[in-house]
Amino acid sequence: MTNQSSIAINELVDEVEPTNEEIESLPHVSDRIPVNVWLIILCEFAYGFAYYGLNGQFQNYIQFPVPDHNDGHHQPGALNKGQTVATSLTTFFRFYSALTSMVGAIVADQYMGKYKTIVISCFIYIIGLLILLLTSIPQSLSIGLGMPGLIIAMLFLGLGTGGIKSNISSLMAEQYTRKKPFKKVSKRNIEVIISPSITTESMFHYFYLVVSAGSLASILTTLIEKYHSFWLSYLVPFVVFFIALIVLLTGRHRYVKIPPTGSLLVKSFNAIRTAFILRRKYGKTLPRMASILDYSKPSTYTSTKENFNWDDTFIENLKQAFNASKIFLFFPIYSLCTNQIHGNLISQAAQMNTGPLPNDVINNIDPLITILLVPIFNKALYPMLRKMKINFHSILRITIGFYMVSIGMAWTAFVQSKIYQTNPDFNFSNPSNNLNAAWQIPSYCFTALSHIFASISALEYAYVKAPSTMKSVVTSAYFITHAISSALGFVLLPVTVNPKLTWMYTALACVAFIAGTLFLICFHPRNAVVHVKEVENAVVIEQEKDKQVTFRTLSFVED
Repeated sequence: MTNQSSIAINELVDEVEPTNEEIESLPHVSDRIPVNVWLIILCEFAYGFAYYGLNGQFQNYIQFPVPDHNDGHHQPGALNKGQTVATSLTTFFRFYSALTSMVGAIVADQYMGKYKTIVISCFIYIIGLLILLLTSIPQSLSIGLGMPGLIIAMLFLGLGTGGIKSNISSLMAEQYTRKKPFKKVSKRNIEVIISPSITTESMFHYFYLVVSAGSLASILTTLIEKYHSFWLSYLVPFVVFFIALIVLLTGRHRYVKIPPTGSLLVKSFNAIRTAFILRRKYGKTLPRMASILDYSKPSTYTSTKENFNWDDTFIENLKQAFNASKIFLFFPIYSLCTNQIHGNLISQAAQMNTGPLPNDVINNIDPLITILLVPIFNKALYPMLRKMKINFHSILRITIGFYMVSIGMAWTAFVQSKIYQTNPDFNFSNPSNNLNAAWQIPSYCFTALSHIFASISALEYAYVKAPSTMKSVVTSAYFITHAISSALGFVLLPVTVNPKLTWMYTALACVAFIAGTLFLICFHPRNAVVHVKEVENAVVIEQEKDKQVTFRTLSFVED
């Protein structure tokens, strides 16, 4: 570790180690959040602003031609490649970003550390932003540089995204080094417990707020896109993103930097590979194992010369992490549905009357509703249900989330059928029909509700069940589900054309409903783990709180 301004937090003169009785009885409050944390939160805002500011425009940029500004009815566009190509490229970008996120985590843990990985990724991201900006100006579009420039930019942007997204929240968490609670007299002359877990929770609360604020950047950039140009709308994220790099570089001597100690993912992959190799080698001579991973336990080969760089405990923990991650098996179907709001629903709005608003600004209803409802659910609904002794456990929440997204897709199919009843122009070359884009609002509302019920609850469930040393394995499983869902998106491309979209949305609604039902059957509530436990040991209380905080960090990578 370097420097260490954050260590000053630990040098409190009046701190006293509390007893278990005091931990149980005294109020728990947050410690002062280090300056380092605020700097990284500012960095996350700049990255989030750039990421969402760009993604909100890709569908229109690819699908539609450069508009005739004498005709206000045309959609903003540049490349004129159509809806299928636009959806395929945005799907590829999500798939690529999910894969590079795993690569970014491995590089940071195995070779470079989180800070260096993030800094280098920021430079890569800036290169992608610059390429996109330069190839979107009218002169570049006129000589055909728009499409190759976009593809090259996406490669740089996706690579930079992987390095930043997979490491920045954990780098922030590392800036607060206190591990044990202590007693202190507050400014109001009241004895309180300064809780590391509540402090970390507060840090991630502010982190979540800036992620949410950054996600609204597309409101600004899509308005610029509609009323001025794409190059200016890309210039804004380019300029804002420099804040991230400046904050990282100017504060380089302040940050706590934990050196790389080896990637748990690499070690896990090696253990899995070894298990298959040894089963093939010794499978006929060894007793049948309960799990394929048992073949990579060192204790299994006491009479043979096999070399391992792990012990039996590591394998047991890995098995537990995989069991916890089983909950994600159905999530590629879920994400396939939610991904529609970033592509096809934008194109659907282009066939409707959006008034003075750009068609790609409407999908911001989803994060707005999420921002509004998450505090209500966490602070009002769930506590009220617990008070009423209603066990609204994670399995039931996730099932409801699947049903919510199914309803959202069914409503989208209904809206698409109404569009087809108006005899729309499938080439988007004529003025929009009179069907108001407000018809799309229920689609976004049900999708937002599904995020709250399914995504957050699944991450909580898996993270609490996974061993403390195997959280990154759960993170990787989550990234893999997003990569698989994006890959499944390519299967839908043949039906991502008019007039087949009604059937596509209907099929997604049916598949999501079936997946939710199968999920409930496979993970029956009787087997659900109740995470809120009454315990007497103060250390266990702190650990359980830490677990509840940790899953929140994953909810930020959902998009």
